[in-house]
Amino acid sequence: MIRLLSFSLLILLAAHPLAASEPVLTVTGAITNDKIKLTHDNLLELPQKQLITATTVTDGRSTFEGFLIRDLLEAHELNGEVVVARALNDYQIEIPISDFERFDVIGALSMDGVALSPRDKGPIWIVYPRDDHAELQDIRYDTRWVWQLISLHVQ
Repeated sequence: MIRLLSFSLLILLAAHPLAASEPVLTVTGAITNDKIKLTHDNLLELPQKQLITATTVTDGRSTFEGFLIRDLLEAHELNGEVVVARALNDYQIEIPISDFERFDVIGALSMDGVALSPRDKGPIWIVYPRDDHAELQDIRYDTRWVWQLISLHVQ
C-alpha cells in the first residue's frame, strides 16, 4: 500500500507545473549582474500577451499566453545583437535580437489555457507570430522556436 501511495505521489508531482518560487529561466551575458534567475512568478509580472498561431509541431492553431521577449530584455536593460537560447535538452540556437524588435515573439507560459510544463514544451516556449507574417513560415525561423527554454545568453 505504501509503495502504491508513493508511486501515486510521484506521478502527481511529475505532472504538476514547476513551483512558482523555483527559477525557471536564467539570463546571462551582456548584463550588469553575473546572472539573473527568474521564477514563473517573475515572468508573470511582465505584461502578458496572447498570440494565436499555428506551429509545425501541433495540430491547428493554438492560443499561447506569455511575455514578449523584448519586454524581458528591456525590463532587465539587456542589450546585444544576439541571444543564445538553450533548452532543457541542451539544444541551442542563436536568435538575432532584431527578431524580438520586429515581431511579437513571446515566451509562452501556457497553450490553450493550460500552463506549459517540461512534459509539454514548457516551462517556457519561444513562439513566433507565424500566421501574422508570411516570412516567418520558413525553416530558418522554425528552428528558433525553442521549447523547454531554460536560459538566454545575451551577446
